[in-house]
Amino acid sequence: MKLFNTKILGTGSFLPDKVVTNDDLSQRIDTSHQWIVERTGIHSRRIADLSKGESPSGMAKEAALKAIEAANLTPNDIDLILLSATMPDQTMPNTASVLQEKLGITNNCPALDVNAACSGWIYLLPMADAMIKTGLYKHILVVGSEMLSSFNNWDDRNTCILFGDACGAAILGRAAENEDSQIFSTILSSDSTKKDHLTLWAGGAVKRITPEVLEKGEQWMTMNGQEIFKAAVKTMAAHSEKVIKDSGMTMNDVDWFIPHQANLRIIEAVGNRFNFPAEKVIINVDKYANTSSATVPVALDEAIRDGRIKRGDNVLLAAFGAGLTAGAIFLKY
Repeated sequence: MKLFNTKILGTGSFLPDKVVTNDDLSQRIDTSHQWIVERTGIHSRRIADLSKGESPSGMAKEAALKAIEAANLTPNDIDLILLSATMPDQTMPNTASVLQEKLGITNNCPALDVNAACSGWIYLLPMADAMIKTGLYKHILVVGSEMLSSFNNWDDRNTCILFGDACGAAILGRAAENEDSQIFSTILSSDSTKKDHLTLWAGGAVKRITPEVLEKGEQWMTMNGQEIFKAAVKTMAAHSEKVIKDSGMTMNDVDWFIPHQANLRIIEAVGNRFNFPAEKVIINVDKYANTSSATVPVALDEAIRDGRIKRGDNVLLAAFGAGLTAGAIFLKY
């Protein structure tokens, strides 16, 4: 069987217009701009507006159209949609199917949602890579679209300061025989012994939304920040080192590192753990906060569009999320 190398053909992203600053939050909860920046590095976040169609599928449409244009394709060239959304538009149909309709795709391509929380987009890339490599599909749209504001408790200063809404997308396809773009190595994991450190207890089949649930506030996300911090640093650093080693390379071969944008302190700790130069780390958590599985593709798209990431660059991607899921990817753009 002939195997193909996988290439990122195009990227796109979408950020809602509404900006909520730390000072805005301080008008509602007991916090301050300085307090938030010192602990997280976050200055502001974007919040989706449903009246403008900024649902997970609506944001995904805008990001996907940019990625399709960048790849010099049309919507009907897409033959598979893979979408990560921690909170979908609705339970069913899946958000990938809603996105298919919004993009005007009429070729009946398969459309799949995956929920691995903040690791979701990273989880989808190896799946897409395997299907491109084996020739099963030619053009795969991979999307991370997150509306965390829909389950963020804006009265809890320990969590509400951390999150924002956004979408990032990429088109994966075959590299031509004379091109060197490829995905070198990937790793995915989940440590379920830590699953209770980041949770949304209610709203599923086990605990439906009831007046009692609402009274207890169980419809909101909860997090054990200290445990998440420790696990995130250890796991992202270990996974990053592994994919580079598995590729037969060293940290010196990495041109750019895009970590999950959860917290600037986590990003700095990961970089320090394997002595990675700060000037090669792409960061936008200060502007957008943690947008879950959208953080890596949004940062990737921005860095490509502003010229930092160029064809032939070796790019390291890493993320972690509830579950606790984690993953890392080393590729040549």
